[in-house]
Amino acid sequence: MTTDRTLRVAITGSTGLIGSALTASLGKGGHEVVPVARGSVDGLEGADAVVHLAGEPIGKRWTAERKREILRSRDEGTRALATALAGLDRPPAVLLSASAVGIYGSRADEILTEDSSHGSDFLAGVCEHWEASTAPAADAGIRVANLRFGVVLEALLPRLATPFKLGVGGRLGSGKQWLSWIALDDLVAAVEFALRDAGLSGPVNVTSPEPVTNAAFTKAVGRALHRPTIFPLPSFAISALFGEMGETMLLGSQRVLPQRLHAAGFEPTYPRLEDAVRHVLGAAGSS
Repeated sequence: MTTDRTLRVAITGSTGLIGSALTASLGKGGHEVVPVARGSVDGLEGADAVVHLAGEPIGKRWTAERKREILRSRDEGTRALATALAGLDRPPAVLLSASAVGIYGSRADEILTEDSSHGSDFLAGVCEHWEASTAPAADAGIRVANLRFGVVLEALLPRLATPFKLGVGGRLGSGKQWLSWIALDDLVAAVEFALRDAGLSGPVNVTSPEPVTNAAFTKAVGRALHRPTIFPLPSFAISALFGEMGETMLLGSQRVLPQRLHAAGFEPTYPRLEDAVRHVLGAAGSS
């Protein structure tokens, strides 16, 4: 769907961090946005495109029940949506469905692209189910892109700001683990780019082209806030505080490159971490 015409875009998860920003941006561009409630098919008929962002949050300690809900919300919820789209009289041209770079598992210093193999931990398994659940839409001829989001700075930095401002910020674990990040403005721009570019389908990494180690990330945040970063949080403490979630999301290493977006011609506004951190913290400070 390479077009500049006004689009009717249905969005699930439209009230979340990403959904709210995308809704505002599409609205400014003159497009019609239709919020879709979880489990609903209202608003899908006649949509030019659907962006699926809904899913149970994963940033809390993973109990057995929570893990079941995280998987269920993505697997069953996505399959129900894809099946509904496939059965419409006027299906959309494209479905952009959220996924995550967690699909690669923890891979030390290995450079990861969309062609890399998948990991074997819980989060990788969730992402595999998440992406596979879009099959009914793809089988019906709808262009499906699985957007593998990196860590969104606007979701991460507010959690770190207070300890850093108090002078007790520091690296996590060894600090050698890689962080694949993206600024929210660039994520939204990438989603809009994928809406228009008919050549983007299948897995698409949505990350900065310059992933960094946790140690480098910590130093960049410290510099932006003019605070020291001398108090590391040991791996054993992260495991004790956050359990499997912390071990996977805080200590896991994913050095991911947005190969397909780059090949398609997408250029982020904030490719460098230092610039992105200052932008995000500056915007937060002025709000």
